[in-house]
Amino acid sequence: MKHHPLSKSLGLFLGPLLFLILQISSLELISDKADAVIATALWMVIWWITEAVSISVTSLLPLLLFPLFKVMPIADVGANYGSPIVFLFFGGFVLALALEKVNLHKRIALSIIKLTGTTPNKVILGFMIATAFMSMWISNTASTVVMLPIAMSVINLLISDEDGFTKKDQNFALSVMLGIAFSANAGGIATVIGTPPNSVLIGLLENEYSIEISFLNWMLIGLPFSATLITIIYFVLIKLFPNKDLVFDASNTVIKDELNKLGKISPKEKQVLLTFAIIVSLWIFRTIINNIFPNLGLTDTMISILGALALFTIPHNLKQGDFILEWKDTQKLAWGILILFGGGLALAKGMSASGIVDIVATTISNSEISILFTESLLIILMLFMTELMSNVALTAVLAPVVAGIAIGLEIPILYLLIPVTMASSCAFMLPMATPPNAIVFASGFVKVHQMARVGIILNLIAVALLILMFQFFIPLVF
Repeated sequence: MKHHPLSKSLGLFLGPLLFLILQISSLELISDKADAVIATALWMVIWWITEAVSISVTSLLPLLLFPLFKVMPIADVGANYGSPIVFLFFGGFVLALALEKVNLHKRIALSIIKLTGTTPNKVILGFMIATAFMSMWISNTASTVVMLPIAMSVINLLISDEDGFTKKDQNFALSVMLGIAFSANAGGIATVIGTPPNSVLIGLLENEYSIEISFLNWMLIGLPFSATLITIIYFVLIKLFPNKDLVFDASNTVIKDELNKLGKISPKEKQVLLTFAIIVSLWIFRTIINNIFPNLGLTDTMISILGALALFTIPHNLKQGDFILEWKDTQKLAWGILILFGGGLALAKGMSASGIVDIVATTISNSEISILFTESLLIILMLFMTELMSNVALTAVLAPVVAGIAIGLEIPILYLLIPVTMASSCAFMLPMATPPNAIVFASGFVKVHQMARVGIILNLIAVALLILMFQFFIPLVF
């Protein structure tokens, strides 16, 4: 019989109870509208933290509560669930589905590992680069799930060799596992579609402030940050868990065997690879294309939907009615994340419409607070809170508030929002912080104290990098 955790049971009742108390209470915090938004946000945060119900189900609350308590009409609330950003991510999900369906993601990963070499540290680096590259385009969970069995095959060679599973072997296994998890987290930062918090931010900026960040502009800051962080992770891992003099040539055989199992690249893989290459190229060169054809008005969302349509409608074999994707394939699509985006954007709209963001901005502008201190505090708050709750949910709640703080400090909101949002993807300390952390922890080669030991160092390094980005790098790009 399945046991329901006490925290979930408490959260289930505590959320609506606090909402009702705030609504029934004669105490007015700000205004009727703002109080309803605060109560709704509180209810959502409690359910998100305790995971009393699915985080996607929680994201539907604004659709009911905002119209009911006269915050916004239901049509205005519902529009957030159909935001262009939701469809940008939908197209990205479809592209990821196609890569996974034809096993192209695995072929790409194995090819990268093969290129990096077969010495222990090069194998670790290969796994990290392959995982990070995949996480730029498909979910970090899927990236980790693909890499784990390949890594296990290599580690099993060390377990079954003549000298058994020595300390050096254990260090190597630990480095590979943590390298995969941490690269999956950090890799997604590089692109708009790589991790959901990025898209929550892009949606907030477009919906509330009419600020557009193109796919290329995001990569100009996301890719260097991601690459720097992954490089640091690699050196921290091989320094903390040395495997000097560890020799095994058989890892190369494992990679070759895995590639041989896939066989020659199939026509379907070629078709998906071509579609993938065209869509990524259009994302990167969109502004140039729009300058050449001013009436085209191409957006990242339109390109994303073009890719999705191509995978569903361009036949692989017309006579047999064979297409790369069929609608039934979308059963594997993360629909819940799309609803989560909508809920986050609706909450942000509610905070704006009820005047909460303006109040935060006014309060901050009247204070004598240091800009650098505020930014550092927000980055630390986001990074360490994301160890305990969903980074998408956290970004959905905090991003509108951070925007208000930026307005109050009279600095461009991008300067504050981008590093704070990126901080939400830098959870390295705990197994429950992200799915990749949980997956590698379940392998049995990683202990909580080992993950925490590396994680606290990486968390602090990530904070320092993000503060440097805020001070020097973001103003150069934006």
